[in-house]
Amino acid sequence: MQISRLPLRAITGAFILNSGITKLKADPETAEGVHGFATSAYPEFKRLRPEQFTKLLAAGEIALGAALLTPMVPAAAAGAGLTAFSAGLLGLYLKIPGMHQQGSLKPTEDGIPLAKDSWLLGIGLSLLTSGLGQRECEPAG
Repeated sequence: MQISRLPLRAITGAFILNSGITKLKADPETAEGVHGFATSAYPEFKRLRPEQFTKLLAAGEIALGAALLTPMVPAAAAGAGLTAFSAGLLGLYLKIPGMHQQGSLKPTEDGIPLAKDSWLLGIGLSLLTSGLGQRECEPAG
């Protein structure tokens, strides 16, 4: 792992890992809220029970957080996972009414927490492109 990537991976990985661990312990009311919020943007998740959805989301966050924190996981792979995850979060921002001002990408007060997930997309893309770029520049062995 390049030392320059360490802050990106450590801080982001720890945050996402903690989020996943927290969701594993979600009570039924919390699971209902997480599921309800997600299904308003992604209705295909309505077929899952709230507890099932929240456990699957938790497992995905734990796996992604662990991948970001594990030095042996290539930057491109960790970046691809983070890019996909953050794209899903930004989908919530774009699809849920009231998150951004009408006719604009500028967030409303309610949308600011989701709009901030754009930073995760930037980090994911940075890890992905730097990891792929590093592979291209390495001499064939």
